[in-house]
Amino acid sequence: MKRTIAICLLLALNLAATAQPFAPNWASLNKRGIPSWFHRDKFGIFIHWGVYAVPAYAPVIPNSGYSYSEWYWNRLPPKQKDFWAFHTRNYGENFTYPDFEKQFRAELYNPQHWADIFRRSGARYVVLTSKHHEGYALWNSPEADKAWGRPWNAVTGTPKRDLLGDLTNAVKDAGLKMGYYYSLYEWFNPLWLSDKDRYVREHMHPQFKDLVNKYKPSVIFSDGEWDISDTAWRSEELLAWLFNESPVKDSVVVNDRWGKNTREKNTGATYTTSEYGAGMNPDVIWEESQGIGHSYGYNRNEQLDDYKTGRQLILLLADVVARGGNLLLDIGPTADGRIPVIMQERLLEIGNWLQVNGEAIYGTEAWKQTYQWSSGPRAEKKGPAFMAGYDIGKMVQPRRDSAYIEQFYTRKGKDLFVIVPEYRQQVSIQNFKPVAGTTLQLLGSNKLLKGRQAGNNMVIDLSSLQPGDIKQTPFVIKMKGGIGE
Repeated sequence: MKRTIAICLLLALNLAATAQPFAPNWASLNKRGIPSWFHRDKFGIFIHWGVYAVPAYAPVIPNSGYSYSEWYWNRLPPKQKDFWAFHTRNYGENFTYPDFEKQFRAELYNPQHWADIFRRSGARYVVLTSKHHEGYALWNSPEADKAWGRPWNAVTGTPKRDLLGDLTNAVKDAGLKMGYYYSLYEWFNPLWLSDKDRYVREHMHPQFKDLVNKYKPSVIFSDGEWDISDTAWRSEELLAWLFNESPVKDSVVVNDRWGKNTREKNTGATYTTSEYGAGMNPDVIWEESQGIGHSYGYNRNEQLDDYKTGRQLILLLADVVARGGNLLLDIGPTADGRIPVIMQERLLEIGNWLQVNGEAIYGTEAWKQTYQWSSGPRAEKKGPAFMAGYDIGKMVQPRRDSAYIEQFYTRKGKDLFVIVPEYRQQVSIQNFKPVAGTTLQLLGSNKLLKGRQAGNNMVIDLSSLQPGDIKQTPFVIKMKGGIGE
């Protein structure tokens, strides 16, 4: 009898260990690893959409978070000069931020159209702001209404529609993965202001679990974590639930923003984030996020020159992927539910390029040399992860007085891809000798190229190409079987 009981206890313990493999501490959570699909997919679309799309305003100050229109409410209480002057002039001193909710109608919202644009952009995943720091939820969140004492979600509020759920269905139907940005804190939530511990226990954790259980995301992009530590957020406990019990426990990917002490740490469980920054290197799984303009949320104050061109965005993607990262490119829809046409155009330009050259992006790894400099003094990739003023478009421009980036490299197995920003008659790969039998092909063309060894360098001859062979720049040369190691 005792032996039977002992065996039953042992089985129970083994089952418990199997069911709950991750304990609520970083040492255990970091053993999980990051699901491999994320590193393979490389390109995602970020969407910042909320009540802030109604005023849709911020001053345009490059390389500054002051240009973020989604921070509009936060800029009003201190009466910061630019925001307060704009607000009082157009809405009056007594018009409060929550009053904007009545104008957040999303009457032209067509999630199927959005999903089609994302699919055609070549993106493999989408990340929508389920709620930003204003606390307004884009799904039917009972916690939002309870905490604010008013309709403060898109279903009970003015849109009368599950904006998040409808887009989730459309994105998944289009064959893409769906994820959510989720702000841990809310600037003016009464419970957050009065009792942060109760806010975490009674509002944030239940709301987060509701979002995950209902919509089963592939990505969680956490944010707004910087006021308190991971311990105060009880982040390890929440992630243990996510990795052990949630409906997406095996597939979900999460970022590194879970407390003021967590960024760029815990790389076994979370991917590292940079924001309008210089990005990271191939030794970690990382993702750079940027808007097409200076703001994440739609900013009516931005002009044409404030938007990156299609070429700049393609170079940004190539640079990030060459260094082993993902690009999460942001769009800011309007309050009536439209993706601004200029943003649609930019996304489709990327998609057209990826249709020809996607083999050099999806599923690739960083090569031992991420890109190649010309001769001369180098302005190396340096700078912080945030607001670095890093502009890859300027770094590829040929110049006489300093070095510039001649080409980027990615690899897939034994194949090497050379991403060349502009046409030139020959491309030289420094300190490289390809494996015997290597073939050289211009992606998007059936034409094979010729190469020769010149000392330590491999030289590829492009002089035989005719007008129209290179359909767009950057262009890509595939060296099939070129890598021996």
